[in-house]
Amino acid sequence: MRTGPTKERAKKVIALLEKTSRKSKSALWLDIATRIAKPRRQRASVNLWKLDSLARIFKGKTLVVPGKVLGNGVILEKANIVAFEFSDSAEEKIKKAGGKATLIENAVSESVKTMVIVK
Repeated sequence: MRTGPTKERAKKVIALLEKTSRKSKSALWLDIATRIAKPRRQRASVNLWKLDSLARIFKGKTLVVPGKVLGNGVILEKANIVAFEFSDSAEEKIKKAGGKATLIENAVSESVKTMVIVK
């Protein structure tokens, strides 16, 4: 029997994303909500080296990780990264490179126009 997320923060973020999706009539936020609703071991875990290569390809776009950003690798490209969670080392390296690390619940209130979902 599936019960869904048990962490309060995950429940609140999912509810916020679903509400935002209905309000803005955008399927993007609903897609991110369904990815976060998965069990933690099935959520995306993305290393910085992958985000660095994606930031070079998608210059000027916000990279969205519906999971955790891990600190393995180096990020040289200035990038705006939105994620459900950041490891301490990943957040430090992103800021050191001149980028911006934002939690998903804070990004919903900002007007982010161009986003790329990272799996």
